[in-house]
Amino acid sequence: MNAPVIHAAAPALSERELLAATRPYAAESKWRSWWHVGSTLGVIGGVLTLAALAPWWWLQLIASLLGALVMVRGFILFHDFAHGAILRNSWTARLLLSTYSMIFLAGVSYWREAHNFHHAHVSENHDTSQGSFPIMSLKDWGEASLMQRLFYRINRNPVTILLAYVTVFLFSNTIEPFIRHPLKHWTSGFSVIVHAGLIVTLWLVGGPWTAFFAFLLPYSVAAVLGAYLFYAQHNFPGMEILPKEEWTRTAASLRSTSYMKTNRFVDWCIGSISYHHVHHLNSAIPFYRLKEAMDGIPALQNPHTTTLHPRDIWRCLRLKLWDEVDHRMLTWREARHAMRARSA
Repeated sequence: MNAPVIHAAAPALSERELLAATRPYAAESKWRSWWHVGSTLGVIGGVLTLAALAPWWWLQLIASLLGALVMVRGFILFHDFAHGAILRNSWTARLLLSTYSMIFLAGVSYWREAHNFHHAHVSENHDTSQGSFPIMSLKDWGEASLMQRLFYRINRNPVTILLAYVTVFLFSNTIEPFIRHPLKHWTSGFSVIVHAGLIVTLWLVGGPWTAFFAFLLPYSVAAVLGAYLFYAQHNFPGMEILPKEEWTRTAASLRSTSYMKTNRFVDWCIGSISYHHVHHLNSAIPFYRLKEAMDGIPALQNPHTTTLHPRDIWRCLRLKLWDEVDHRMLTWREARHAMRARSA
């Protein structure tokens, strides 16, 4: 189904009109969805098998790093399935992608709960890490306790992203929700067993280097990339925190969510999640139609942008606190100057 193109000469769209304009792009092509699922899982299996069995360590390393990139794509397929954007009523897809999510340390029940919370509260000022990286305002920071400040600093430290295997996926996505609600989030606990069982199996069958190249290394890299993508899509220069009276899905998508410019290879590896402002506007759009939606709707064609260039990564990682007066994110140094100036 080809969605209509809304030409640039069209008048500005209201929120209702803009949301309506995205709906044709939410029409799924089952065969395309299955092609993407089958080909992606096939590539993951093939590349990681090469990482396990290649006769030279350098070839194992190359295959392992390529496997990490494709593992991110696999997670985006699960992400879309959890949103109901692809293969919504397929039990086969549920089995395949739910199993993959547990291998990836993302139990289905908690992931849906946390991610739905994220979509409902993006661009809001909050100190919780559920479904997102917390964002405090200068006022919140000034009133926070020492423990709250420590928690916040740890969550927004680049090392937390660098150690995403443990900090984000093992702890926040699995162990913590399972301990709090073991019956409700049993898939989080079970995902640790599935994940660890795969590592032990690879170790026993092929030895420690097989486990390292075929899973531990690619998963570690995939976790870092996935965590950073999620961070940068809502923590970038120009991002806005919206007052409750101004919050709408459209405003949150266009003012608080980024578009990440990448080349075609990287875009394939990350499942077009770079078109994140389009995804937040309508999460029912399959990942393979996000670009089509952006190209067809002029209102989506001038988003806040970032890239994976080291300069832009550094600019995003430096942002720490929201300045409710100047309406921008500040670095720690800028925050200290602002607090001194306003207390003088």
